[in-house]
Amino acid sequence: MGTPALARVCLEALLKEPGFQIVGVVTQPDRPKGRDLKLQPSPVKEAAVHAGLPVLQPAKARDPEFLAALRALQPDLIAVAAFGQILPGDILELPQHGCLNVHTSLLPKYRGAAPIQWAILNGDRETGVTIMRMDAGLDTGDILTQRATPIEPADNAQTLHDRLAQLGAELLVRTIPDYVAGKLSPQPQPTEGVSRAPKLKKEDGRVDWHLPARAIWNRVRAFTPWPGAFTFLPGQPHAKLLKLWEAQVESDAGKPGEILRADGNGILIGCGAESLCVRSLQREGGRRLSAAEFLAGHPLKAGDKLGGDI
Repeated sequence: MGTPALARVCLEALLKEPGFQIVGVVTQPDRPKGRDLKLQPSPVKEAAVHAGLPVLQPAKARDPEFLAALRALQPDLIAVAAFGQILPGDILELPQHGCLNVHTSLLPKYRGAAPIQWAILNGDRETGVTIMRMDAGLDTGDILTQRATPIEPADNAQTLHDRLAQLGAELLVRTIPDYVAGKLSPQPQPTEGVSRAPKLKKEDGRVDWHLPARAIWNRVRAFTPWPGAFTFLPGQPHAKLLKLWEAQVESDAGKPGEILRADGNGILIGCGAESLCVRSLQREGGRRLSAAEFLAGHPLKAGDKLGGDI
């Protein structure tokens, strides 16, 4: 059971293992995408169809017809990775060996929908993946296995996602046989160290230049590619949104939001502490550009101010 790219990596890893028999795949319904809003299958559905597997796409996991179809598959175990719906007790209790979830944090830290982004946003130096046996709570199930990985300065949410997806898939493939054979004893999650990783909103990407440069740098990395860290370029008849793609922290000091320097090396902006040098950005309605490319068409100078509103 899964929907996005992370779940597809897990499914493809399971498909490569001859010891597993996959009886079916459950994913979210096709969604409209693109300018023409054509219905598009999820990454998991694409992989399942390619493999010739039965696919179930319930609008709601509690739907009686879906539950009947799932029971008919008679699964011994259900592997779950970013399915996108809360599973009712009828599903959790259906398979003999329960439901195992691939979660992209070292639980109990970052329970919730966006653990990758919140780990980067909070400046963590390490994160990882957890395989847990699901229960009725939100990411509160017993832990089977975990694997850690460092968060590198060059990481953003996309690169960290891709690495964790691979780690999670590998760990799932190794965990299932030992778990089914009774070689693993599920361990309750510690009561200390619990934190939340709520679902992101577009507005979460708004940059507050009064924050320290390192906090803003973490925001740029955490929200790439979505929802994107953004600020505003003052103009007429209204300000233009600027999405920040790449940046680095500099030691220069200046007023929050004020441009200290703008040249081919980047756009240096004052922050609450130190400064942020933006290397790559995107103007509303435009494409992603290097700082040098951007400045060629949108001249900026020291003393100009970023921020404000649309």
